Amino acid sequence: MTTTTALAFPSLAALAAYACAALLKEHRTAALRAALVVGWLAHALAIGFDIAGVGSDEIAARFGFAPALSMTIWLVLAVYVVESRFVPLPGARRMLALLGIAVVVLAWLFPGEVRPQAPSRWAPLHWVLGIASYGLFGAAVLHAAMLGRAERQMRPVAGATRVIAKGMPLLQLERMTFRFVAAGFVVLSAAVLLGAWSAHPWRWDHKTVFSMLGWLVFAGLLAGRRAFGWRGPAATRGVYAGAVLLLLAYVGSRFVLEVMLHRAPGA
Repeated sequence: MTTTTALAFPSLAALAAYACAALLKEHRTAALRAALVVGWLAHALAIGFDIAGVGSDEIAARFGFAPALSMTIWLVLAVYVVESRFVPLPGARRMLALLGIAVVVLAWLFPGEVRPQAPSRWAPLHWVLGIASYGLFGAAVLHAAMLGRAERQMRPVAGATRVIAKGMPLLQLERMTFRFVAAGFVVLSAAVLLGAWSAHPWRWDHKTVFSMLGWLVFAGLLAGRRAFGWRGPAATRGVYAGAVLLLLAYVGSRFVLEVMLHRAPGA
């Protein structure tokens, strides 16, 4: 086995396992879970290879918009794999498997740029907190999507019979959505504070502006839910809006710099 093939093996294994999870029928529960777990483990190894810069000429960390997306979906899959053992989560498995395929391919095509050294000793912690918040908000988006799907299934349709899929009760699903939002908000707040404290100089660039806008949306959403009991489609739209802003903050800005402008990390 050549070095190139060995380095590609985790990504290929993840793609094969996720493809199996997307294609298998719902009643094959054990096979579905095994495919997702195998894909998740291979995906983790592929992420480790990507970020460690294995196979590159320079010994340094490597990161970019595609690895960030890959880690986000990997974290969301981790939540799904654990949570689905205790409560039914219908309709999410195929979507997550397809997203897993997409981000593995994307990280393969765009492995990021080599970063010989961090701008500060606190930067790695800032990055870890940022990615963790992405994963938590991604889990919130997953639950918000399932909540919206369940609510649509419950609406009466004239002249038609609704078949309601079994799943987590609506109130429990809503509580889980906002628990992930609250957890993501705490981690994001820590990432923002650490970034502001360690950045020299502080810059109001695109990443900072979109991050702060996302933080404000989630802060307003949590405050409105606590003070006014916000819920339903309007609240889930707030979850989507905040997640999109955060996606634009790092992934969007890095995509423009890396792919469209071909600029260095510090540019």
